[in-house]
Amino acid sequence: MKKIINTPNAPAPIGPYNQAVLTGNTLYTSGQIAFDPKTNALVLDTIVAETRQVMENLKAVLAAADMTFENVIKASIFISDMNNFGQINDVYATYFDADTAPARETVEVANLPKFVNVEISMIAVK
Repeated sequence: MKKIINTPNAPAPIGPYNQAVLTGNTLYTSGQIAFDPKTNALVLDTIVAETRQVMENLKAVLAAADMTFENVIKASIFISDMNNFGQINDVYATYFDADTAPARETVEVANLPKFVNVEISMIAVK
């Protein structure tokens, strides 16, 4: 059975999807972009600020399912410019212990929703 996870501490979905779905002990998050849930404005000042907002949104979704980044087993990062990889990776790394970090792929794409620079989704297990 699936349980829908939504929290006001992360941006509301902008389409026919939910922030996350929990099935059994596995959580599948939707991709998060850098919407500030308090203002509904995109945080695009710098790639560092944008990535931090994405990670904070994911942190809120994980918390709504009683999980943390320690529960994450897989991350998918979509970026619009591979030249931003280093800065995105630096921010991402602050949320994980290098020895127990999840599996991950990073893919450059032509465009992302709202023409943002980074979108991240995760799979986590209790």
